[in-house]
Amino acid sequence: MSADTPPNSKTPLALTLPDLDAQQLVLAQTTVPDMMLAKYLAHHLVEDGIAACANLAPSSLSMYMWQGELQGDEEITLTFKTTVARLPELADRLCEQHPYELPELIVLPVVGGFTAYLDWVRTQTRPA
Repeated sequence: MSADTPPNSKTPLALTLPDLDAQQLVLAQTTVPDMMLAKYLAHHLVEDGIAACANLAPSSLSMYMWQGELQGDEEITLTFKTTVARLPELADRLCEQHPYELPELIVLPVVGGFTAYLDWVRTQTRPA
């Protein structure tokens, strides 16, 4: 979306989550305007144990309406593997660090996978 609002002057965004168990694994997806910010977010969220893993996709074109006008911007999509318990921290960090007035945050529940991998994600994101 738009980077018109300076960082830290944004209205707090509400995080909507369905009634999921705190240890439920989820994929949290966002987009950012450049690879430098994508790497920064991925590095810090994984290092701090908020996400077990972050995938950074190549730049792609996003088309959307913003304030009544069609926008077309190159963006990097980030996908984080984490748990419901860590989502509020992830959302807070995203709001603090993201240049957009309204950053994307879409959360998808993980309904299955290799048990050992799912356990690894839970272990990596367990609060200290």
